Amino acid sequence: MDKRSASAHKATHWLHSLDQKLFNYPKTILSLILLATIWFAFQIPGVKMYSDFADLLPQTHPYIELHNDIKESFGGANVIIVGVEFTEHDIFDNEALARIHRITQSVDSLPGVDHNLVTSVTHRNSRKVWLTPEGNVNSEPYYNPEHTDLDAAQLDQLRKDVGADPRVLGPLVSPDLHMALVKAQLIEGKLDYAATYEHIQQMREQEAANGVKIHVTGQPMLVGWAYQYLDQIIEIFLFTALIMLALLVFYFRKAYGIFIPLAGVIVSSIWGIGIISMFGYNLDPLSLVIPFLISARAMSHGIQLVERYYLELNTHDNHHQAARLTFESLFRPGSLGVVSDAIGLLLIAIGSIPLNTKLAHYASIWALSIIITVLLAVPLLLSVLPKPKNTGIKHNLFRNVGYFCADLISGEKAAKRALAIAAVLLCGGFYFSSHVVIGESEPGSPILYQDHDYNRSSKAINDSFPGSEEMYIVAETDEKGGIKRPEVLKALADLERHMLLDPGVGGAKGIPDLVKQVNRLLHNNDPRWAQIPDDPLYAGGLMFTYMMSNPIPGALKEFVDSDERVANLVFYYKDHKGETLRRAIHTAKQWIADNEGKVEGLTIRLAGGTIGVIASQNEAAFETNLWVLPLVFLLIFAMVTFFYTSIMAGTMMFGAMLFATTLTYAYMGLSGMGINSNTVPIIAVGVGIGIDYSIYMMDRIRSEMVVLGDLHAAVRRAIRTTGLAVSFTAITLIAGIVMWVVLSDLRFQAEAALLLIVMVVLNGAAAMLLVPSWVLVFKPQFICKAYADEDGVIHADTEADAVPEKQSNQEKEVEASLVMTTKA
Repeated sequence: MDKRSASAHKATHWLHSLDQKLFNYPKTILSLILLATIWFAFQIPGVKMYSDFADLLPQTHPYIELHNDIKESFGGANVIIVGVEFTEHDIFDNEALARIHRITQSVDSLPGVDHNLVTSVTHRNSRKVWLTPEGNVNSEPYYNPEHTDLDAAQLDQLRKDVGADPRVLGPLVSPDLHMALVKAQLIEGKLDYAATYEHIQQMREQEAANGVKIHVTGQPMLVGWAYQYLDQIIEIFLFTALIMLALLVFYFRKAYGIFIPLAGVIVSSIWGIGIISMFGYNLDPLSLVIPFLISARAMSHGIQLVERYYLELNTHDNHHQAARLTFESLFRPGSLGVVSDAIGLLLIAIGSIPLNTKLAHYASIWALSIIITVLLAVPLLLSVLPKPKNTGIKHNLFRNVGYFCADLISGEKAAKRALAIAAVLLCGGFYFSSHVVIGESEPGSPILYQDHDYNRSSKAINDSFPGSEEMYIVAETDEKGGIKRPEVLKALADLERHMLLDPGVGGAKGIPDLVKQVNRLLHNNDPRWAQIPDDPLYAGGLMFTYMMSNPIPGALKEFVDSDERVANLVFYYKDHKGETLRRAIHTAKQWIADNEGKVEGLTIRLAGGTIGVIASQNEAAFETNLWVLPLVFLLIFAMVTFFYTSIMAGTMMFGAMLFATTLTYAYMGLSGMGINSNTVPIIAVGVGIGIDYSIYMMDRIRSEMVVLGDLHAAVRRAIRTTGLAVSFTAITLIAGIVMWVVLSDLRFQAEAALLLIVMVVLNGAAAMLLVPSWVLVFKPQFICKAYADEDGVIHADTEADAVPEKQSNQEKEVEASLVMTTKA
């Protein structure tokens, strides 16, 4: 049987027949796509844009399990911290104290606030405790809002009382006495970020005055700031649309070239947003870069289809045939590229962070829908529309990229040189990749720029206090009242001492400190009695004495639960950099490993608070990164190998991915960008999207080899032609996200967009230079022995003879009409 006959390749012949049948009913299929688009459009109003704090947490991580267990009793990571700074005098001034009290009351009225966990120097729970001459323990609040006209002597006494109380001086009042903190815990299920932000900003405006600075930090305020840029996101979208429209006008200068790719991206976007609505998911403002990227990918596919259509019109006068040949040429390899995109998106779901799981679900299906909304719909639309009058394509700037790269890879010697340079860059990339940190590399929030009000507030508060970042370590006993046992209290005191050896710890708060302070108080404030008693009843009595001295319910809530079985130790840190978190967790685990089992019935659990939550996110991101990238590489390798029935094809794509990804990590190491829950999805998406270029180039070289029969000529022609497609596709992608870099005040969005641009450029370079070089040096058989069957489908049998070096012009023309190339 003739290996070139259709009967020798039944599977591809069946697919070829299916392609022909699709084009027999273009209007029917387009009508079905239109009906689906209308249905998806009606789903769009159900999509909402907001952030859900629970979506950011890896729910199966032990730290988050602890966070969920204790957030109702000790609070969680949703802390609002307000720093009230007086630059001209200290806080012990009638007007200053009244201002702190008003701010405290304002914070206490926030939506979803836990009133028992609001603290400040003027709050009723901040109390002076003393021993009366009769031996009773008494207490009163440091500040009484009914007596606001204190004389100089009273203010001086208040200054001394606060200075003598370690629970107030340091945690709530700065050592220089010029700043006071107001802290509050917000209940996770009752959070309203927008309302919280508006409330706080109104308070700041009302309390603004000369010599007064009001700093605000905390997770709810951070998300509230992010909400303020939704209007800016719309502006970025409009600017992006204008840029991409300008590119289409500049490139095509034809109605079909402008409006058909736009139609493809509009339909694709309607399907994508409708899919989000079907899942019942929300759009998170921090993850909008990826939907924009998918839309840009849809447009780039549409551009290449229209470009190929015009090229086919120059060969075939029948525009229906030109549309069908465009479909046959680009659908299969285009679908391979789309599936590669979807793989990168879908594998994000491997991690345990719900936000990324949701993103993986809807984004991967959205990406796959491009096969229908663009790769199928655009050729069908072109077949039913009238034939354009002007079918010529003028030379433009983008073609110069292909010519330049073709001149660089001029022969086998140049190809070897290019591969050697790539190997050197790869070695350097491995070195700089080792500098990438897990987590953040600088203090403050990476979502906003360092000079943003939020980060400046965080710095001001951390410079004056032990730290605004809290880590909770929870001690659990196996019996009610177990925390009162002296051996338990002494173990917790030892844990505190051990943690304070960490230079990143600014201070600590726990039940052992309270017991020692009350014991000292009951012994005439003698420092020698600042110790934990050996009698459990006495220790319990000290805790009861403190609680009874405070007429406000919940005096011990921040220290122990109501059964006195669980205690919370709080440690204050000045930042949540990756290094700080790793050291904090390591220090705690070190003590646990050395002391586990020494106290019967005592269990230590890590870790709550802001530090615990972020540490869990970083650990989850690291584990996800360990799995996602190898799986993306493996699956794309397997798909390419299967599609081309060649291990060499898969190996070539693996090398291209390795080059681009390693240099991407090198860029992250040099720029100080860390691996966290925000950057892992960007990297996975970038790998899947970037490999398209190399697939395009490899496939074009193969098809040109069938026509020309000369490897050097095939490589050169492929670079000169596909260079146009790769360069313009890359520019289209970059145009779709570059405005995030230029205009976005959300630093994370700007840096994520810049990271994607770097990945697009690196993958473009790998496709234009490394893939042709690899082909010239290693001469893979699936390219060198490729041939076309009667249907125009390309095959490569390892046992087949190589395609003859020379063919007659007539043979070349016949095969050229049959060959299913992948890119113009």
